[in-house]
Order: sequence, then C-alpha cells, then structure tokens
Amino acid sequence: MASDTEDISRPTSADLSTTITKIAEQSHRLFKAFLDQQFKVQEIENDPLNIGFAFAKVAEVLTTHPAEFGKAQEDLWRDYINLWQQTAHRIIGNEVEVLAEPEVDDRRFSHPAWQENPIFDGIKQSYLLTSRWMIKTVKEMKGMDPITAQRAEFYTRQFVDAMAPTNFAFTNPEVIQETIASNGQNIVRGLSNFLDDLERGNGKLAIKHVEPEAFVIGKTVAATPGKVVFQNDLLQLLQFNPTTSVVRKTPLLIVPPWINKYYILDLREKNSFVKWAVEQGHTVFVISWVNPDEKLAHKTFEDYMLEGPIAAVGAACSAASTDRINIIGYCIGGTITAAALAHMAQEGDRRITSATFLTTLVDFEKPGDLGVFIDDKQIAGLEKKMTERGYLEGSEMATTFSMLRANDLIWSFVINNYLLGKEPFPFDLLFWNADSTRMPAAMHLYYLRMMYQCNSLAKPGELELAGVKIDLRKINIPVYILSAKEDHIAPWESTYKATQLYAGDNTFVLASSGHIAGVINPPVSNRYSYYTNTNNPETPEDWFTTAEEHPGSWWGHWDNWVKKYAYGDVAPRSPGDGPLKTIEDAPGSYVMVRAA
Repeated sequence: MASDTEDISRPTSADLSTTITKIAEQSHRLFKAFLDQQFKVQEIENDPLNIGFAFAKVAEVLTTHPAEFGKAQEDLWRDYINLWQQTAHRIIGNEVEVLAEPEVDDRRFSHPAWQENPIFDGIKQSYLLTSRWMIKTVKEMKGMDPITAQRAEFYTRQFVDAMAPTNFAFTNPEVIQETIASNGQNIVRGLSNFLDDLERGNGKLAIKHVEPEAFVIGKTVAATPGKVVFQNDLLQLLQFNPTTSVVRKTPLLIVPPWINKYYILDLREKNSFVKWAVEQGHTVFVISWVNPDEKLAHKTFEDYMLEGPIAAVGAACSAASTDRINIIGYCIGGTITAAALAHMAQEGDRRITSATFLTTLVDFEKPGDLGVFIDDKQIAGLEKKMTERGYLEGSEMATTFSMLRANDLIWSFVINNYLLGKEPFPFDLLFWNADSTRMPAAMHLYYLRMMYQCNSLAKPGELELAGVKIDLRKINIPVYILSAKEDHIAPWESTYKATQLYAGDNTFVLASSGHIAGVINPPVSNRYSYYTNTNNPETPEDWFTTAEEHPGSWWGHWDNWVKKYAYGDVAPRSPGDGPLKTIEDAPGSYVMVRAA
C-alpha cells in the first residue's frame, strides 16, 4: 500500500539547505520585526490589551542585556545547524536523533508527513526550536514587573501559535494533499466558509466551531426530563424526575456558572452529570441562569447571590419538603456559592449540609492567564462598552476564552474550515461553548474589580454583601473541592488555597485534564484519572507530592463522599409533589435565549 506521504516529493540536499536557511533567517527577521513594532504599537491609543506596552518592555530589556540575548541567539543558530546536518543525513537514509518533538498533547503535527517526509519534519522541528526559543527568551527575561512579564509571555505564545507552519497552506502537507486531491475545491469551500464567518460576525471573523443546528436543546442536549418549579428575574430552578425506587433524603442543588448555559452538566445521555446523579438516587435541582439584556443592567453581584443560590436553596427545600440540602458550585457558580455560604453562616442559616466546589477560584491572587485580560485600562474599556448597552456580549467573553486555548479553539478551526474546506464536526461540548451568555454591567464590573483585581473574597470582612461582611473562614461544613490539573481558567494551585480558608472538613481532589474535560468525565468513559490525599498541607506542591492517583472518573469518589450527608432514603420526589407547582417542562425557557 502506498504511503500517504508519497505524493509529496522528497527534497534534494540543496533544496533542504536553502529551505532551512530561509526559515532560520525569516524566523529571526520575524521576531526582530515583531519587537521593533512594539515601540510603535505602544503609541497607538487603541491598544486595550496593553500588548504594545508589554513588548516595548521586552525590547527594552533585550537592548539592555545584549550579551545574554546574543548568547541565546548563538544557541538557536547552533540548533539550526544541527537540524540541517541531521536532516541532510536523514535524506540519504541514515537514522538521526530528533532535536525537537511536539508535546504529547500537541495534535498539530499528527499527519504522517510531519514525521515521514524530511522537508516537513525539518520545517516542524525548525518551528518548534524557534517558538520554544522565543518563549524561553521572554520567560527568563529579568527586569520586568510580574504582570508585564506574564502579559509578554502570554502574547508571545499567541504569536508563535499563530505562526505555526500548520496554519499556512504551503507548509501544511495535509492541505497540500487535499488541494491536489480535490483540484483546489478545498480552497474554494474554505473561502466560502471564511466569508460566511465574516458576514455572521458583521465584519469580525466569527470562527464557526459547530453548526448551530447540530444539536437541539431539550432533545439531543439538556434532555434529562424534569420541570421548572421556581423562577425569578435571574434564574429558573429545574427539578428532575426521579428514576430510582427510593431517593436520598437530602436533595442536591447545582449552581452552574452564569457565564455559560447550565447544560454543560446535562449534555447527551452518555456524559450528563445531571442524569447520572439522578440515577444514583439524588433529587437534583439545577439553576438555569437568565441570559440578561439591558433591562437587567443594574443587577449586582449581591443580587446574583440573593436571587441566585440563596433563593434557590429556599425554593429547593420547599419543593422537596426538607430543611437541608447539599450544594454544588461550578466555576464562577462556585465563587458565588462560597460568598452565599459565608453570608448564610454569619446569619445562622444552617440549611446547607455539605458543599462541593468544581474548579472554583475563591482566592484570586494568582488567577492564571485570565489575569492578562484584567487591569485598569482593560476594565475601563469594558466599562465603556457595557455602560452603552448594559451588558457584555457573550461573544466577547468567548473570544477571551478561545485565546486561552488558541491551538484548540482558533487555529485548528482555521485549518479545518478554511484551508481544508471542511465543516466542523458536530461536537456537543463545542455546541454548548458556542451558546454563550451575556453578563449585566454592574455585576460583571464588580466581579472583575473585587475578585480579580482586589482579591477581596479571600480577605475576611473586605466584602460586604446584603449587610454582612463576608468571611470564608465562617464556612464550617464538610467541603469537597474538585480541581483540574490542566485547568487554564481556574489553576489548581490557586483553587487549592480554599483548603486553607474553609473551617470545616475539606476534601481536595485533583482530576486530570482541563476545566471542562476534567469535570465532565463520566465513569463509563473510563478516561483520565484523579488524585486524592487524606491531608491538606499548606502548599499544593506538598499535597501533590504525597497524593495517590486513581484511574477513571472522580464521580464515584464524590458520590461516596456526599452519600454520608444524605442521611438516609425517602420515597421518590417528583416535580410538583411539594408546595411548589410546576411552571413548564425542563429545560425551561431561559436556556433557549441565544446571545449574539
């Protein structure tokens, strides 16, 4: 059988020499031009991300340390020479050492030609050497304040990701083969996809991750049967139908993030946490947040706490005819749940028996790459936008999150949609990701300033909500904290700090994978793993050193933990059986509202 890479001719030694030399020269020219431009960019008033300032500092530091920069350049040129020599040897059939391999989770170079064809292998390794050199040079630079250094490193990664040879038609072997095989029709289709995305984004490139009709809310996703049993301006409370002969006495309330739709926890049957929890015997309630418009611009973080988890606790207890409940908060939903728990503790409200936090920040001192987007200048720009219309568009927040995983959420789709001319794969997670929500101006600005900028939630008494000074140390109930090892939104080292804040018995568990995949990992998938430790030492590094790894999903471990706070079984509770009557079928009407 012919090799997939035979259509791509092997280069001569002279061709290879010329190509590698050009790549090396152009890489240096590109980086130098990039730095030179930063002094100019700094002078442009419309630089809301402060990229220009960050790279002006990079250029300034480089010019004041010429010897160190010169040494770094020499090291890179030495690598280039070694690469050329080894690739030349490979052409004549010799086995050679690989100088630069992609990371294990880097799928950009999975096409066989990147390994089998010497010219593309040379391009790949040259890119990897250059990109790693650039990132290392910026990362190890001394003389910049931490915030500027973090911003410079982040945007250097964005730059090198954008310049990957996979992103260009003439240096991507898969695109070349598809172009030959389809007589260029892939480029025609790709151009059509590109123009469609421009039109859909009203002049801005709105890259399509999934077809809008790929799934149907209430039928193929968010389809676990239930009813809406309560609603107010900010939420609908869903109660799901029982499927077991008995249910646990203490119900379960889930508080998802309001920056996304709740059905990340209720995707399809095979990966729905809600459905699985119902099957374990939980009476499950879930908040479905409103998709706000200008009429809710005045709603504050305090309103979201009072009309969100606190109101939902009361409604769920009423609907289930009980005086206590277990609660789960996911991401920012966990942040507001923590604030609500501290408020309730101060008020003597003991209705919550246990709390679970999924990938939740409550100490924002080191928020990871999201901190790049939050400073006075950027918040002022957001405030201006939100003041004009009353809310932040969901698409603007989605762009920020896409930049955190640019190779997965931007460049892979540039290749698939535009260069290969294909339609995106119907992936339920990306359908949910594209179904973004807006955020009211008052609430969102408060959240950015008080959490990310001031880290006030972690400081006892610094936040006052509904007349109560918030102190997380007052939370004295059993707490289960689930974080994700590769989380790019809530770094696990930062989420771990909660173990040193809450006064109760804290169980910290670390799932492998990221912010979503680490959480949405059903036992039937038998994927990934999770870590546990019976102790909570002061630092996350010490915790991980003595942690034990377990294969598979954390879901069963959590269920065994929360079962201790169920306090027995009772007859199944169906929506409408209690004092609260049903309003409409789940998933309700709030989740159906689509944002721009």
